[in-house]
Amino acid sequence: MNTKEIIKITINLLIIYIVGGVLLAGVYAKTSPLIFQANEKEKKEALQRMMPEADKIEKLGDWHPHEKHAEYFVAKKDGKVLGYVVQAFGKGYSSYINILFSVGEDFVIKNMDILKQAETPGLGDEVSTESFKKQFPGKKLDTLKVVKEETKEYVQAITGATISSRAVTEDGVKKGLEFLQGALKGDGGHGDAKPTEEH
Repeated sequence: MNTKEIIKITINLLIIYIVGGVLLAGVYAKTSPLIFQANEKEKKEALQRMMPEADKIEKLGDWHPHEKHAEYFVAKKDGKVLGYVVQAFGKGYSSYINILFSVGEDFVIKNMDILKQAETPGLGDEVSTESFKKQFPGKKLDTLKVVKEETKEYVQAITGATISSRAVTEDGVKKGLEFLQGALKGDGGHGDAKPTEEH
């Protein structure tokens, strides 16, 4: 192979790379707004599920549990504050669990949902089940505690998945509620505090 052939092959490869890059950029430019819009639609629906009686849910700010971006919101009806919605993250057994929960003005939990998780199938992933989530409405800061025995006061752990249960309850919802109370008081909460180790 002579020098001219090498140059020709090199030029052809460069053209292919450039054309490919332009095509990929064009596809991203067209699809990224659609992805963003879809995510915004899902977010709006999730927020409304947390506080269905609200006619307006406004973002209050951001915080960073486990160095992940999360948001918190105020929910209103006819201009009056009904409560707050907080996104939180809990460090599970095999994933960071993305959580959304709402509280009234009295900081009592109203609703809780799992937005995303990748816990062990048949064990930790049961944090997404209604039987687990229905334990949260009515809980306060001092009752957001996981126990293994049957309970109405606290949150009963999923059998074989105590770490995942604590990730949602104590590392996620409880820390999110602590942050919210601190943020509303003006001390910034504890959004960047390092999480405690799971045991």
